[in-house]
Amino acid sequence: MSDSLVIIPTYNEKENIEKIIHKVFSLAQPFHVLIIDDGSPDGTASIVKHLQSIYPERLFIEERSGKQGLGTAYIHGFKWALNHHYEFIFEMDADFSHNPDDLIRLREACLAGADVAIGSRYIKGVNVVNWPMGRVLMSYFASVYVRLITGIDIQDATAGFKCYRKQVLATIEFHKIKFVGYAFQIEMKFTAIKHGFNVIEIPIIFTDRTEGTSKMSTKIFREAFLGVIEMKIRSWFRTYKKKSA
Repeated sequence: MSDSLVIIPTYNEKENIEKIIHKVFSLAQPFHVLIIDDGSPDGTASIVKHLQSIYPERLFIEERSGKQGLGTAYIHGFKWALNHHYEFIFEMDADFSHNPDDLIRLREACLAGADVAIGSRYIKGVNVVNWPMGRVLMSYFASVYVRLITGIDIQDATAGFKCYRKQVLATIEFHKIKFVGYAFQIEMKFTAIKHGFNVIEIPIIFTDRTEGTSKMSTKIFREAFLGVIEMKIRSWFRTYKKKSA
């Protein structure tokens, strides 16, 4: 039984899913992988099910009907992970924009005292490969904006490559997480910090996908822009249970 679960949400990732699964299972640390597939019409789920015969008791899949949003996919995975008693729970994309080798570094950061370890693109300059400059600037200044509105000291507030200790996800009340798109990543970090958890950033190099289609859009960024203000206002009327010793 592994103590570490990597959650990978998918929608039309047939070009990447087999390679990313093989790569994670080639690492020295014995990770388990949970795929949350939102009814991919390209056959992503079928590929995963075939691979389950190669990786029994290590590879799992939860299928949902249609696109329901990144946030709900991760929350589905978090609940599954807590029910199966994993100590370290990871978020990672399927498209190799997150280097699976860095899973070990994120886990080591949590072993060393972090409650949440973020794979950060901006903690040491701007470490992004193959993104157009407009998107780099949009992402970078989104984090600047989040820091300005919320007061949290996170350089990469929108990062989606993370490791949580179990206690963090057991403490956060998922029904109070309001965002399901891009702003979900911001809200989870903000909420963890409000609960008193130790959130740190680990520098990574982010490489844009070379296969498949990006799910990002300017509409998602605009929703996050207004969502951050809404989230901050809601926090004034909430009580956050503090991290237990």
